[in-house]
Amino acid sequence: MRANRIISLKLSGRGAAIFCTSRSTKPSSSSSQQKSSPRAKAEKLKRRREREETILLNRNSSVDDKKVKLSDKEKIVYPICKPPGTKKDTSFPFPSSYSPEYVESSWYQWWEKEGFFSPEQHRVSHAVDQTFSLCIPPPNVTGSLHLGHALTVAVEDALVRWRRMQGYRVLWVPGCDHAGIATQTVVERRLLNQEGKHRQDFTREEFLQELWKWKNQKGEEIYHQLRRLGASLDWSRACFTMDPGFSRAVTKAFVRLCDSGLIYRSEGLVNWSCALESSISDIEVDSKELPGQTMLSVPGYENKVEFGTIVTFAYPIEDGEVEVSTTRPETMLGDVAIAVHPNDPRYQGVHGKHCKHPFTNRLLPIITDSVVDMELGTGAVKVTPAHDHTDFLLSQRHSLPCLTVIAGDGTMMPPCGEWLKVLWFLSSLCPFFFSCLSRSGDIIEPLLKKQWFIQCDEMAKKAIQAVEDGQLEIIPHCFTKTWKNWLSNISDWCISRQLWWGHQIPAYQVELCNSTEKQEWVWGQSENEARHRAAVKYGVKLEDVTLTQDPDVLDTWFSSALFPFAMLGWPEKTTDLQRFYPNSILETGNDLIFFWVARMVMLGTELTRQLPFKQVVFHSLVRDEHGRKMSKSLGNVIDPLDVINGVTLEVGSLMTLEEGNFDPRERRVAMEAQRKNFPKGIPQCGTDALRFALCSHKMQGEDISLSISQVLSCRYFCNKIWHTLRYTLGTTPLSSMDRWICSRLYSTVLQCEKGFEAYELHTVTSALYSFWVHSLCDVYMEYVKPVLSHSRARQVASSVLYHCVSMSLVMLSPFMPFITEELWQRLQPFRPGPAAQTSLCLEQYPCSSKLVGLQPSIFLTITKAFFYQYIHCPTSEHLSLSDVLIPDPIHPRHSQRETQHLQLCYLQLFQLSVPLSLNHTTLLVSPLSFKPFLSFLLTLFCHTSHLTLSSTRSNLLAHVSSLLFHTLRCSGLLTLGTGSHYR
Repeated sequence: MRANRIISLKLSGRGAAIFCTSRSTKPSSSSSQQKSSPRAKAEKLKRRREREETILLNRNSSVDDKKVKLSDKEKIVYPICKPPGTKKDTSFPFPSSYSPEYVESSWYQWWEKEGFFSPEQHRVSHAVDQTFSLCIPPPNVTGSLHLGHALTVAVEDALVRWRRMQGYRVLWVPGCDHAGIATQTVVERRLLNQEGKHRQDFTREEFLQELWKWKNQKGEEIYHQLRRLGASLDWSRACFTMDPGFSRAVTKAFVRLCDSGLIYRSEGLVNWSCALESSISDIEVDSKELPGQTMLSVPGYENKVEFGTIVTFAYPIEDGEVEVSTTRPETMLGDVAIAVHPNDPRYQGVHGKHCKHPFTNRLLPIITDSVVDMELGTGAVKVTPAHDHTDFLLSQRHSLPCLTVIAGDGTMMPPCGEWLKVLWFLSSLCPFFFSCLSRSGDIIEPLLKKQWFIQCDEMAKKAIQAVEDGQLEIIPHCFTKTWKNWLSNISDWCISRQLWWGHQIPAYQVELCNSTEKQEWVWGQSENEARHRAAVKYGVKLEDVTLTQDPDVLDTWFSSALFPFAMLGWPEKTTDLQRFYPNSILETGNDLIFFWVARMVMLGTELTRQLPFKQVVFHSLVRDEHGRKMSKSLGNVIDPLDVINGVTLEVGSLMTLEEGNFDPRERRVAMEAQRKNFPKGIPQCGTDALRFALCSHKMQGEDISLSISQVLSCRYFCNKIWHTLRYTLGTTPLSSMDRWICSRLYSTVLQCEKGFEAYELHTVTSALYSFWVHSLCDVYMEYVKPVLSHSRARQVASSVLYHCVSMSLVMLSPFMPFITEELWQRLQPFRPGPAAQTSLCLEQYPCSSKLVGLQPSIFLTITKAFFYQYIHCPTSEHLSLSDVLIPDPIHPRHSQRETQHLQLCYLQLFQLSVPLSLNHTTLLVSPLSFKPFLSFLLTLFCHTSHLTLSSTRSNLLAHVSSLLFHTLRCSGLLTLGTGSHYR
């Protein structure tokens, strides 16, 4: 049902109300995401509702409240004060308990001072003639790092340390990005809140000084966080995207692309932020769908703003009128035509006719185009090319003019008149799309502007071909399809930004002497070079040329796309560029595939004639424990230093809410959310625990839902490692070893190799945790305790324990650099054989090919001699478990979890006293003499059984016992007599 209504819209110059953009049809921009299928949308909505229900069910308590308890233990600190960079004294008495604060002190300063992270430090004995180079995705200088950055650091540092320990010449370059839009917005808001001044109250130079002050402060905070996270970066090569050297690279790139014709200046319809008064990249704009008339919160407005009202009004024609439906009635003064579908029977008689604009009296042609949706509204749409992407394409196809009626600040332009009164009808509601800035939520207005663009089609084809030919590998491979789809539909890239913070475009408008008109544009690496170019182009003297540089700056992603080679000194042919370019890999979050990765590949290939890297490895995004995206407005963004050091709500906020784009209401909501999510604050977990927890999640799958309780459990693992070493240092190391625990160690090394090579770090952390906790502590150390009472057994066991612990510390080092360095240094005085490296980070990473002697043996047959040896000698208690070869129980059919069940069952069987009926005689076989016998039978079971091990541990024990006795009876070695029994 439609109701007649009258609406009055006041139109004036600056200061008038800003109109909010909405659309009745989805923009046809090639960069927009493809519409999801109904099934996918339903699944996404279902998951979202489940997360919301989980949060609502726990609204009065936090999930972490039940698991995380702040420790009241006294903190242990490193008591020795030495100058920074001095090696830590590990001869100091071993603290009684694990303390992150004690363990992590002093080590990083020593590593950095000694230059262990520099590729020039390539003097280890196991060095190989190979390089491994990558850059850190440069964080924005808008604020401090969060857990998403911590995941990137943990993953990349694990890979870097692993390669360095393999003997590679490793270069990992740190850096920060100037983040033009985000940083300028934050500083503008800070100046407004603190000094009550707008950007326009400063000169450009004065405002840039304020921005550099902010950058210096935040840049140092970010670098401090990276150091605390243990990132083994080469700080001598730290790079900022607006450093003089990097700026020269940006200018060189722009000039070269202009010379090749790939950069051009043209008038085009761009995404315009009225709040920033700047153009925005297509991929920084979100297209959101609403079901119909909706009230939404818009930044800068206290009250919600109405979106999605479908408005219908009539344009008169000679013999009637044509009703037009739109969600943008304020743009009707920019209408240049009416469009209908050529097959719509309602409008067959008006094709080619003209209607009259009621306010300007302009005649508007009625055109036909298949892009019109006959089912939407009245089936007739107004065409406003200067304010709509679809209409702009229509105007190009039908040679229509473009009329701009909305100014850059979002107000209606003065020529529109003082009052606009239109008779209109409310139509039925239907789904529609509108555009907003993904970072801030500001409404985006399509405006016609003269800007600088890059032609991307040919570069995109090369990027697609590189992946298809195998020159560039994308991991996981599921992103290969996404890569091709997006690049196949890419549009030209608008690189102009109307900001002050960034690289000012090195293009100059020419004005000649005795000429009143400005000429075309020229470009150059300096104003002097541009002047020479203009003089040659127009055939005039240098002194007759006046240049005016374009005040706009380049898109931040333009300079970021140069990072892999600009950080190495390009365009100069430096030693670093020749040695480390192309980079070995790029590792980053999968949300940057279009923003950064695709643009690096396109510009890198064009400017250097080489791909910037050989592999792209994507990791998932970090979400909170409820599966929600981490957002400051939700209060669930966590500073990694708060997890490392611990923090309480009484001491300070879990994040600096004063920073960023917050209005008072958002700040109140965020603080309330923090009190709900972290009612007791965050306990001290330490860097090692945080890194290990992050790497324990599957990187190449669904998003990571991280809770503080998971990090705290990894802190308990650190505590177990600590106490294992305290126990180990109480023994005397010799050279012999126990074969079973060594076979488990060999399998762990093999799993670590495969996991690192496949970039599946969660399998590496799982293997290391399983070996240390389940094999070393739960099984082997429980065996060692009674054995150490005998002198000969003590020598064997202590040697094996030292060997397993020292090698495990080396394998854990890429994930837990601090605690492993601390404990490894304490082991060195007891090390047998030649001296080790100065630092654990330079030690050789274990390699399975060099551990052939530790490979597990496999026995698939049982001889009668073995049975008779032990069954006829039940009192041979002088035999110890170390005298018997105990093979590795892993079977290809068994998962890691099933193998752990077998090991626990294995240990339980050894503790049984088993009455056997042999040759009609009941014998009681002691656990010690029966251990070799059961170990051999259990090995046979593990390697030949096809039993599905999904039962509980007790049922599993019954299955194993049944199979053992069935094997004995079939072999003729066991006969059950009357009254015999088995417990």
